Amino acid sequence: MIRFGVHSGQQYTRFGDCLALWTRAEELGYDWVSLFDHQRPPLGGPDGPCFDGPTLLAALAARTRRIRCGMLVSAVTWRHPAMAASIAATLDHVSGGRLEFGVGAGGPDLAYEQYGIPFPSAGERLDMLDEACEIMRGLWTHGRVDHAGRHYRLAGACLEPKPLQERLPLVIGGGGEKRTLRTVARHADVWNTLVTDVDTYRRKQAVLAAYCDEIGRSPDEIRMSMTFRVVLAEDDARVGERKRERLALLPVGSSDVSEYLAFGTPQQCVEALLPYVRLGVRDFLLGLRPPVDWETMRIFAEQVAPALRRATADVGVRPAERGLQDSRPA
Repeated sequence: MIRFGVHSGQQYTRFGDCLALWTRAEELGYDWVSLFDHQRPPLGGPDGPCFDGPTLLAALAARTRRIRCGMLVSAVTWRHPAMAASIAATLDHVSGGRLEFGVGAGGPDLAYEQYGIPFPSAGERLDMLDEACEIMRGLWTHGRVDHAGRHYRLAGACLEPKPLQERLPLVIGGGGEKRTLRTVARHADVWNTLVTDVDTYRRKQAVLAAYCDEIGRSPDEIRMSMTFRVVLAEDDARVGERKRERLALLPVGSSDVSEYLAFGTPQQCVEALLPYVRLGVRDFLLGLRPPVDWETMRIFAEQVAPALRRATADVGVRPAERGLQDSRPA
């Protein structure tokens, strides 16, 4: 089962604007919409808008009925993993069992300086991530949890009610080959990464497969997810104009430019994504930040997604795809 989603973020000044995007995504037949869990994202400047991730996700989940509701991703630096587990379980109930909860080691965020929040070294954050995954899964599935680690300690810890889903999908974001992918192999139901070139992605898959082999886990149990951006136009004549319009909205030197996979027609977008389909990617998440590119959002849903579904119609179901809800409309 191949799924298509929108990664919306929450850099809005009004709740209604974000709700409009989620509502439109559901109307267009997308399978997934997600937020991130930044506090003060660098894009938008030091005083840019950003709603709180889990709070906003609860409100949006309560106002949708079908799409999977994702968090990409919650940094371990923001809250104790037991608190994150409780938030996720609550969100799963609010959404009626549609949550997919992502975690990561955390990256650049202006909140660390503005709010005085500690920002440990990369190695320490990766240690925290590994412990956090173990704690969250334990609290979601066991009656009482004890944990004595370097960063966290739990003594007879309980979490009730449990998530609605028998196994709440845990998404781990990041592509670090020395540490992050080892944690993905140990704990993830879904591995999400930003788009890279095909050769780099293939290499990371091989690294992940080697880590899985070390612990006796099949990499087929881990669903592969990729976040990217595109700018689409109905025909070649408008591609250049649309590219100039959208890039003009980005700050000079913005790192977001590297996330754009294609500027082109629907067929060109299909051709750009097909190599990743062949590598086994099954979740394709279109990044859309305000001001929303409504034209690309519509064209992708109406032309690109159906073409890729047809291209994968004869692909067998991998173990990681079993049990994941096919949230397309009947």
